[in-house]
Amino acid sequence: MDQKDLYASGEAKMLEFSHPHDSSIPSFEQVSDQLNALAPGMDHLIKGFVFGQIYTREGLDNQQRILITLSSLVSLGAEKQLNLYINNALNVDVSPRQIIETFVHLIPYIGFPRVLTALTVTQEVFKQRSITAE
Repeated sequence: MDQKDLYASGEAKMLEFSHPHDSSIPSFEQVSDQLNALAPGMDHLIKGFVFGQIYTREGLDNQQRILITLSSLVSLGAEKQLNLYINNALNVDVSPRQIIETFVHLIPYIGFPRVLTALTVTQEVFKQRSITAE
């Protein structure tokens, strides 16, 4: 697949994670555009590589991919990215309970401080979207 095809395929995959009715909810597309304005060419890395080559691989669905990514972000202490990824998890029908339980499951592996931070970010996202934990 050439670079144009990877970019187009990645852009289509990225849109699967967007909230179709509310542009105020953070999306990968918004982040890609913002980062590209700061660091030109970043959209090609995000859309072509991350989404065009990695997210389109067979074997995992969007829900599994986003839960793995959420786990990685919490483990790394990447709180700034959690808001975006929690929102996108909800956009691909990951339930609030699945998000919470994914984070709770991490406690014995990465510790309470990072999980508590993730749960705090989760609570903020749920409040913004008027979601109650199931």
